[in-house]
Amino acid sequence: MGRTRSSNQGSASSRRTTRWSKSRLGALVEEATIDAYNEAEQAAGFFTKMEDNLRLPFETEMFGPTVTVERVDMTEDGAIIAICKRGSKRQTVSILDLPLPSPPPAGAEWIAAYKYWRKGFQ
Repeated sequence: MGRTRSSNQGSASSRRTTRWSKSRLGALVEEATIDAYNEAEQAAGFFTKMEDNLRLPFETEMFGPTVTVERVDMTEDGAIIAICKRGSKRQTVSILDLPLPSPPPAGAEWIAAYKYWRKGFQ
């Protein structure tokens, strides 16, 4: 966990959100899904990329409080989830609903690419 938050990060509403270009997201989608034959295999490709590249743990704000994203996982039905902790409580949240901090952690582009793919390249 060795990273600390700087005092100049501001509130969630005042933070700038990192944006990746559609061409960058498209290239990541291609990389994650290249050998996949169906949607379940494609989602598994994204999960693998997140497991391999997403720097964990990281902190983000969800509905006000700060939570620690400890890990990502994949459910039996193929949904990618984040396991978040606040104090002694843990909660799972769909990776699609996970707000990213600013600046995002290394590897967060895989979350953005997954969201882009799930939303039909919009």
